[in-house]
Amino acid sequence: MSMQMSTMDPRVDGTRLLIVDDDEAFGQRLARAMEKRGFVTEVAASAQDANIATDRNPPDFAVVDMRLGDGNGLDVVDRLRKRKPDARAVVLTGYGNIATAVTAVKLGAVDYLAKPADADDVFAALTREPSDPPTPPENPMSADRVRWEHIQRVYEMCDRNVSETARRLNMHRRTLQRILAKRAPR
Repeated sequence: MSMQMSTMDPRVDGTRLLIVDDDEAFGQRLARAMEKRGFVTEVAASAQDANIATDRNPPDFAVVDMRLGDGNGLDVVDRLRKRKPDARAVVLTGYGNIATAVTAVKLGAVDYLAKPADADDVFAALTREPSDPPTPPENPMSADRVRWEHIQRVYEMCDRNVSETARRLNMHRRTLQRILAKRAPR
C-alpha cells in the first residue's frame, strides 16, 4: 500500500471515516494514511463491530471489505446507507466480479476497488464528485489473471469441490485441477 505523506485535505478535515476490514494490519495502515489526509478514523475488524459503530454514530465515509469473517461487507454498506443516506462508502475486495460491483453500487457504494488498493486510490474514490467518472486503473489485470480470479471465485462458491466447479465452468475436471495447482498469473 502506498503511504505517501500528504497534507490534510480541507474537503475532509475532521470528517469521520469507518474502515471495516478483517485484516487488522491493513485496516490500521489505511487508517493512518487516511488520518494524514484529514479524516478522523475508526477501524472495525468485523461486520458486527461495524454495525455497532454505525448504529452508535453513523460515519460520513466508510471503506468496507467485501468478505468479512462474520459476514458480508455489502450488508454493512446497506445498513450504513439506511442510517445515514448521504454517507459515502467504498467497497474493497480481493474477489471482485461484475455482479457484486453492481450490487454494491445499488446499495449505495460510490466505488468498488480491487485489493490491494493503495491509500491514494481509496482517497480518490471517497472524495471524487459523484458526476466525475472514475479514472481507469494504472495497471489493470491481465486477461489470464481475470480468468484465474473467476475460476478461483467459482471454486470457492462450490466449497472447493473440484467436480462441481468443473461442471459449472463447463470444463474437464483434470484441466481444472491443473489450473488450480498453478500460481496466479500476473
